[in-house]
Amino acid sequence: MTQRILTVAALGLGLFAGLTVLADSAPVRVRGTIESVAADHITIKPRTGQAVSVKFADAMRVAAASKAEIGDIKPDSYVGTAATPQADGTLKALEVAVFAPSMRGTGDGHYPWDLEKENTMTNGAVGALSGTTGRTITVTYKGGEKTITVPEDVPIVSLNPSDKSAIKVGARVVAITKTDAAGTMVADRMIVGENGTVPPM
Repeated sequence: MTQRILTVAALGLGLFAGLTVLADSAPVRVRGTIESVAADHITIKPRTGQAVSVKFADAMRVAAASKAEIGDIKPDSYVGTAATPQADGTLKALEVAVFAPSMRGTGDGHYPWDLEKENTMTNGAVGALSGTTGRTITVTYKGGEKTITVPEDVPIVSLNPSDKSAIKVGARVVAITKTDAAGTMVADRMIVGENGTVPPM
């Protein structure tokens, strides 16, 4: 009886540990081109390295990225921008994503990012646009604000809610994944480019 109890306890601990791995592992963003699509997973060819299989989480969210312009960024737009720090304390954008109104609040804040070395992501509401072409924006988020310059060669996209029908072979994708207990990458979010758009984030 004692051995049976210990066995059941060990199985329970193993299950708990597996759930903890999925919940607590740091997110890994897989960026690349969709090579194949199955019912519950896709294969992505990253920008460098071997193709990887990414499983769909049960409640995975999908957003579609399409090309946008600086004029699509308006006062009170909700945006996300990866950027690098400047000597004067401002930021220089590497990319800008303009969220659909229904996605307002997504990822609100200012935090480290992995697009390039020593860059950050700032998600928040545009408070003001300045400069001769409106390419300097103030982004306000809970707890602070950042002034960000958007160079002319920086990609700008619009993000809109979508579904798995957007996941197609040949589309460019950013899959936000965590690793489960079996070592499988599981995506709870995917950003898929439409009409050849490359999600720049």
